Amino acid sequence: MEADANTTLQIKVLPRSSRNDIAGKENDIYRIKLTAPAVEGKANKALLSFLAKRLGIPKTQIEIFSGERSRTKSVRIQGLAPDDVEARLIHPS
Repeated sequence: MEADANTTLQIKVLPRSSRNDIAGKENDIYRIKLTAPAVEGKANKALLSFLAKRLGIPKTQIEIFSGERSRTKSVRIQGLAPDDVEARLIHPS
């Protein structure tokens, strides 16, 4: 793991889904299903928790830096290279 590696992802959140899961990747945008509703930041918190668990890193290394009130969000992940992030999201261990 590279300590200075940062990865930026575009994520489209699909709130109020039946389960938390990755619904696929389309045009470099990950589609992520979340059970949380898109009210009072619940979907954002659920997204951070889901990504932290899936990537095996602390939530403090993940930041939503754009689109907090939108379904399409820009997320910065610290400490993981883009290839590592994609491998862990698409093919979790």
